[in-house]
Amino acid sequence: MSSTTRITVTLPSEQVSELKRLTDNVSGCVAGAVARQMRHVLLGDDLRQYQEQEGQFSDEELAEARARNSAATAITSEEDAA
Repeated sequence: MSSTTRITVTLPSEQVSELKRLTDNVSGCVAGAVARQMRHVLLGDDLRQYQEQEGQFSDEELAEARARNSAATAITSEEDAA
């Protein structure tokens, strides 16, 4: 089991109310959001570094990446709805 550290986070009251309505595990939900944001930032850093070394992505590469992302998002949304 990974270790945890208790912290204080300030959120708008409306978000806290909705979060508590949606889940009994507020800490888990917040931890998931933090993990997604960290992956997003790290991926952005990796993509910038790649383009610095290999050059800009072509329009075709960007279109393919967007299509794959849309398909993955659709699958995730369907799984969340189930």
